[in-house]
Amino acid sequence: MTKYLIILFLCASSFQGVAQEINTNTKKEDTTIFPEKCLGVWKGVMNIYHKGRLKDSVNVRFTASKTTTPGTYVWKTEYLSSKKPMVKDYKLVIDDINEGRYLLDEGNDIQLTEYVVGNKMRSLFKVEDIYLTSTTELIGDQLIFEVTSGKEIEEVQNIKNYSFTNVQRMVLHKIE
Repeated sequence: MTKYLIILFLCASSFQGVAQEINTNTKKEDTTIFPEKCLGVWKGVMNIYHKGRLKDSVNVRFTASKTTTPGTYVWKTEYLSSKKPMVKDYKLVIDDINEGRYLLDEGNDIQLTEYVVGNKMRSLFKVEDIYLTSTTELIGDQLIFEVTSGKEIEEVQNIKNYSFTNVQRMVLHKIE
């Protein structure tokens, strides 16, 4: 296993120089930080999948805006369900801009660490024995959120495998 990780690291290292050269020969990179690119009001649908099958859908509205505190953004999702409406009124806080690290502050002393590379923010965390991933990606005029959850299912030769039992996927379009 270690030998495969070393090979992967060496391959990645050798391509780094090539990628830097390509970047200097292409158009100027957008230096706007990720939350600034997401500012506005977005609407769309969240599809909820369980074991690969669509189980439910709900309309959603997402708002990203600046606060009066530098480096802190409103990161609010409204689930517009007639059966069970809900609001997740979070804050996204810059933790270390040089490392692309943010904190998603859910309140009640709960903060998730998020990492941004390019136009995609990622998080991986565990609640009891359930592993969750969260991504937020800006692709063209769409903002795509995805949360997955699952458990460890097997270990073979020191490699642990995990299920993706549940997936929530939101595709949003900017309205304001």
